[in-house]
Amino acid sequence: MTEIKGGVCAPKGFSAGGIRCGIKPSSSKKDLALIYSDKLCDAAAMFTKNIVKAASVQLTQKNIEGEKLRAIIANSGNANACTGEAGMDAAKRMVQSIANESQIDTSEVAVASTGVIGVPLPIDLIEKNVSVLKNSLRSDEQGHLDALEAIMTTDIRKKEIAVEIEINGVPVRIGAMAKGSGMIHPDMAAANNSAKHATMLAFVTTDAAVEKSALNSSLRNAVERSFNCTTVDGDTSTNDTIIIMANGEAANAPIATGSADYEVFSNALEFVCVSLAKMMARDGEGATKLVTVTVSGAKSEKDARIIAKSVASSSLVKAACFGADANWGRVLCAMGYSGVEFLPENVNVSFKSEAGEITVCENGGSVSFSEEKAKEILSKEEIEILISMKEGSAAASVWGCDLTYDYVKINGDYRS
Repeated sequence: MTEIKGGVCAPKGFSAGGIRCGIKPSSSKKDLALIYSDKLCDAAAMFTKNIVKAASVQLTQKNIEGEKLRAIIANSGNANACTGEAGMDAAKRMVQSIANESQIDTSEVAVASTGVIGVPLPIDLIEKNVSVLKNSLRSDEQGHLDALEAIMTTDIRKKEIAVEIEINGVPVRIGAMAKGSGMIHPDMAAANNSAKHATMLAFVTTDAAVEKSALNSSLRNAVERSFNCTTVDGDTSTNDTIIIMANGEAANAPIATGSADYEVFSNALEFVCVSLAKMMARDGEGATKLVTVTVSGAKSEKDARIIAKSVASSSLVKAACFGADANWGRVLCAMGYSGVEFLPENVNVSFKSEAGEITVCENGGSVSFSEEKAKEILSKEEIEILISMKEGSAAASVWGCDLTYDYVKINGDYRS
């Protein structure tokens, strides 16, 4: 696997673009994006399990039932959530406008929104500029970057990646972009699973030919080990969405579930999603540190993931990371209310960074350690909390960030 440039435009047959149409008048950034395929794609998606869902989520859930897409239109600056019938009408008009402009069926268009909740979407501005949006499409890296800018809200860092792999000697590419730095605690499920003012959006393109069942299962597995293992502030958005489109332009033999090709493709997709998830956690609103919590020795991967996410989500743990305070008792506390049964006396905890590693807890109790060394380790921009449980052989990692004064400042006047 080789990392390449181009993002969502790296795979054959895809183009992207982004423009500013003025959804958020106080901003000069692009706010309307389009990702487009030259041919109809097999598609899969996962969405927030929040009961309160944005109109864009509800409409895309319906359109993805056919597992075919040509385009994704997305806006920033307005979540179009909690906006009633008018919000659904706006989402439908958004889809209809690009379908008309591209002369494709509305069922082939996905829509996504991110921004302030509870404010009517200025759909007239979008309809007025849809021709400009369609004409902004480019099949090079600039097209990808324009679209990426247009979906960003409070993001500081760009979240993008593209890789090339080989499927039976045939070069296959996967490209992706994502946004999200606040209201990040994804809990996503497939469209048919009953299962704040920012959100997690991720769009993935590939020129691989992938059977529908394989595409769906590969995406589910990748999301479970990436975005669903990411937390910034414990708030699960109304708009969380990930969509993958596969157009088959690489001309490889269709990838089937359980095959060797499936493993290669799935591993690459997981790498892409994990990379974006870590970028998202690193760019948490106001964050100064990327915090990786790894639990090993758990009874199951699910247990390990639940415990790791509980620790990474703890405001007290996050605050301690910000202050470089080796307050390991907060780690055990967060483990204890995770809902997973375990024996506290089996737990060891260490802190690690480029400055070294130090054990701060053994067998659920205190151990002598250097506070100065611990502070040095926790003062780095990327730190790890390593938890060993001695309950089994399963492990999982979750990515989060520290909790800073700036997070409160950003979210205290977000609508201003």
